[in-house]
Amino acid sequence: MLKMTKRALLIGVATLPLMAGGAWAEGLISIIVNDPANPYWFTEGEVAKATAIELGYEASVSAHKGDTNAESTLIDTAITNKAAAIILDPANADGSIGAVKKAIAADIPVFLVNAEINESGLAIAQLVSNNAQGAAMGAIQWVDLVTTSPRFMENEAANFVEFFGNPSDNNAATRSNGYKTVISQYPELTQVAEEVANWDRTQGYTKMQSIIQANDSIDAVIAGNDEMALGAIAALKEAGKMDGVIVGGFDGSPDAVDAVKAGELAYTVLQPVAVFSEAAVRQADHYIKNGTPMVETEKQLFDCLLITQDNADMYTAPFVLSE
Repeated sequence: MLKMTKRALLIGVATLPLMAGGAWAEGLISIIVNDPANPYWFTEGEVAKATAIELGYEASVSAHKGDTNAESTLIDTAITNKAAAIILDPANADGSIGAVKKAIAADIPVFLVNAEINESGLAIAQLVSNNAQGAAMGAIQWVDLVTTSPRFMENEAANFVEFFGNPSDNNAATRSNGYKTVISQYPELTQVAEEVANWDRTQGYTKMQSIIQANDSIDAVIAGNDEMALGAIAALKEAGKMDGVIVGGFDGSPDAVDAVKAGELAYTVLQPVAVFSEAAVRQADHYIKNGTPMVETEKQLFDCLLITQDNADMYTAPFVLSE
């Protein structure tokens, strides 16, 4: 199990002052995340910021919200501010390549977190969750729960719905493919709908409403992230259809863990975002000081962990599961 340093556990670091002009500061690390309204990306930015400050840098956190034009502008700002390094959660696997190239042309090393770009040899490192491993682990848990549920035992079959993330993010397809690889081995499980909900709780809710209207019987839901899963749960509860439905999530967000404890979400797959966000900044620090990568491999995978009611009490901080 991956362990956290004390610094990475300090999620509430937004109150820490920047090291503007501090005697021990060694330059600016620019951290660009997707949307901090989502607790996953908020944690990503705050852990990276805390680590940068600990190491003596100034740190700024900004968000592109999935917009490649906004991302490009934020890269321009980092270049103007003469950032020593950029920590970037890319907006688009293809569309972010140009932004990364622009930073590199300005001699600013780029370290990608959470999501990949479809070109190697540009970023110094790409640190991401092992989405294939996490998806397989989640799907195995989901199948086990669905096929032992009272609904399945009564009908010897189950109808399910899948919620797909943002198609521009490779993680969405990786998770969906991982689900399908496992679920396809069970012909008695029938997919009645697959909806793109772009990692968003509101979209998960509204699309689940439509699915409920079109299908009399839904026995299970498997989602590409927690936000979509929580949206689906809200719609099921509102329609009075939640009883006995197995819903699986992915991320390990605080709200999802609360839903697991409440018995509404069957499980969530924890992405170790707090671990690799800290690691990215430490690798950037090493590169700034030595001019060589700290880790030889560009793409680095961090294994996911399963959270169920059995271990949910071991969740000690956002996206941190302790031993």
